[in-house]
Amino acid sequence: MWRMTRVAAIVGLAYGFIGSAMAAERIQISSNWGQVTATLVDNAATRGLAKMLPITVSMRDHLSQEKTGNLPAPLPEVQRQVEFSAGTLGLWSSADFVIYYRAGRVPQPGIIMLGQVTGDVSIFDRPGPLTIKIEAAD
Repeated sequence: MWRMTRVAAIVGLAYGFIGSAMAAERIQISSNWGQVTATLVDNAATRGLAKMLPITVSMRDHLSQEKTGNLPAPLPEVQRQVEFSAGTLGLWSSADFVIYYRAGRVPQPGIIMLGQVTGDVSIFDRPGPLTIKIEAAD
């Protein structure tokens, strides 16, 4: 019995390491202005976002630094941060999706970090609303 318990513990530990070593989730964000790919961080909010995909989000410009839009459902709350860079994907509130096209800082409580665009985020640096489609990247 002791041996079976020990083997089960080793298998469970190994599974935990394999699960945490999974490849980063990548998404594609496309609009009539162009498309970019982003790599998501690993947290409860991004796992919730991945389950929603594909989704379409109506975005509007805010403060000439970001595009914001409402997700179809809220995502889990996780740790927030106040600094962001051009290409940061985040959440203001649990359902307010943000794409930053300039670097900066936000007031407390900060934003929930979702990921980082790996393409040219300057495609969003123009006035006016747009509609984006977010889907899993190939």
